[in-house]
Amino acid sequence: MVAAYAATILGAGWVTLQLAAGALVLSIAIGLAGAACKLSASAPLRLLAELYTTVVRGIPDLVLMLLTFYSLPTLVNDLLAAAGSDATVELDPFIAGTATLGVIFGAYMTETFRGALLAIPRGQVEAARAYGLRPVRIFTGILLPQMARLALPGFTNNWLVLLKATALASLIGLQDVMLSAKAAAEATGQPFTFYLVAGGFYLAFTLASVLLLTWLGRRLDPTRREAAP
Repeated sequence: MVAAYAATILGAGWVTLQLAAGALVLSIAIGLAGAACKLSASAPLRLLAELYTTVVRGIPDLVLMLLTFYSLPTLVNDLLAAAGSDATVELDPFIAGTATLGVIFGAYMTETFRGALLAIPRGQVEAARAYGLRPVRIFTGILLPQMARLALPGFTNNWLVLLKATALASLIGLQDVMLSAKAAAEATGQPFTFYLVAGGFYLAFTLASVLLLTWLGRRLDPTRREAAP
């Protein structure tokens, strides 16, 4: 019976990984947009990005998760009712978890990408413009390769914290590793065993992520590439 519950917990790991991957993609997109806004010449865009990162980083992740899943649909339904509509909105736990984690870690990615972009010498962009390169070509050919290398340490930290933060989604009913472990612990009276299985799952993917990103960092390091035979 213990083995069957353990298999169920590890099977729910697929949901956790999908949640982490979806939130990561969303956070990267928000982070790139946020960094661009923070470095923009437009004062309103800079103010908007600063407000976003300050507010999101100043509120606990759990509060944002509960606000998104419970309070946001209530607010929308009240507005619909006030407008005379009978329609109601309910959020799926997976969508709410992905969106919330994406928004939260988008704020951290914004600062990571902004710092990486600032570390790239401004003269490179000015020289590219002088040669007539378009903004998209400047970003993909000059800024992005260097930004990826410079941002990798901060990106790694953000990803590891995001992966562990997926456990919060169990509190809004998502059938992930943590909720499966909780159900197994309550059914068998063996909380140590099943929470240990859940901990082992997160530790395994954390170690795998560190190894992968360390390898990627070496591949992106120009000094190591030049030294390679």
